[in-house]
Amino acid sequence: MRKIIFIVLAIAMTACAIGAKNDLAANQQKWQTSGVTHYRFDLDVICFCAFRDRMPLHIEVKDGQVVSMTYADGTAIPADDPIHETFDRYATFDALFADLQSGPASQAEEVTIQYDPTYGFPSDVNIDQIKAAMDDELHLTVSNFEVLK
Repeated sequence: MRKIIFIVLAIAMTACAIGAKNDLAANQQKWQTSGVTHYRFDLDVICFCAFRDRMPLHIEVKDGQVVSMTYADGTAIPADDPIHETFDRYATFDALFADLQSGPASQAEEVTIQYDPTYGFPSDVNIDQIKAAMDDELHLTVSNFEVLK
């Protein structure tokens, strides 16, 4: 009986993982086919981090490149600032999709994602690297998305 329960649980967990990957791929396709190449959004990075009080970031992207990235108070984040590299992982929707597919987030024990219904980009992401560990969670929230011309 235990063997049957284990097999059923394994199948259910595999089905959930496959469903999540299918959702990610479908929404990435929706984003890519949207044709949006110039956009702006706010990114709130919620974690056990020193920069938490400077959120959200205001980010502008054109042709897949970050045009500007500032803290909530308008202070620009210089490209040579070590924290810039951390934010770069999520600073474009293509980078965010890539991280969710094959970056550290792809190795997390639990990831939940909500997507923008119109454009498909991840609008709310919860990443828990190790369920039993404290202070390793990361929450990303995208707001104030705007298509620019």
